[in-house]
Amino acid sequence: MYLESIWRYPVKSLGGEPRDEAEVTTAGIVGDRLVHVETAGRVVTARTRPALLGLAGTLGDDGEPLIDGLDWRDPRALAAVRGAAGSHAELRFYDGPERFDVLPLLVATDGAIAEFGRDGRRLRPNLVIGGVEGLDERNWPGRTLAIGDVRIHISNLRARCVMTTIDPDTLEQDHSVLRDIVSRFDATLALDCAVINPGRVKVGDAVSLLGADFAA
Repeated sequence: MYLESIWRYPVKSLGGEPRDEAEVTTAGIVGDRLVHVETAGRVVTARTRPALLGLAGTLGDDGEPLIDGLDWRDPRALAAVRGAAGSHAELRFYDGPERFDVLPLLVATDGAIAEFGRDGRRLRPNLVIGGVEGLDERNWPGRTLAIGDVRIHISNLRARCVMTTIDPDTLEQDHSVLRDIVSRFDATLALDCAVINPGRVKVGDAVSLLGADFAA
């Protein structure tokens, strides 16, 4: 197996950016989901505001999140977000574990994406593992992925939500996508993971699947 692709999402629910390499810490990929959209103190996502996915979230050379190429603190960036999420939307910076819905890392596999039969970006993965047969990932929870010195604990299959129904390019919504995930995959695809040993990973790195009792 090998590391097929790396994704990070500097602004939660905005379009993500592919990377050739990334630093992985116990808090996930450096630069991932640092800024959230909020309304009245509550996080707003593309689950209810699909137009957010049409904005590009990237990371500048200075490590600051960008929205459509603008510093996230730029009033024009906020205006773009309000155009997608409503006039009362605000942007907030987070740097703790609370910025993740579940665990800091979401891992998908090429085999499961092929079985899914749609664009893998709908699953919002951080890492995509290539060379995986079919739905083998469904047998992985409790085990450990090794990528160089990096060790990733696989906790559970990810329960999927309405965000999978949104085309990442056209933003058109098709609710049959989620119904299909429920009927064929028991509502779960990809893997919620925690980082045991941090380090740097690159596209093309060899990936090994270790036993459930691996500790370091």
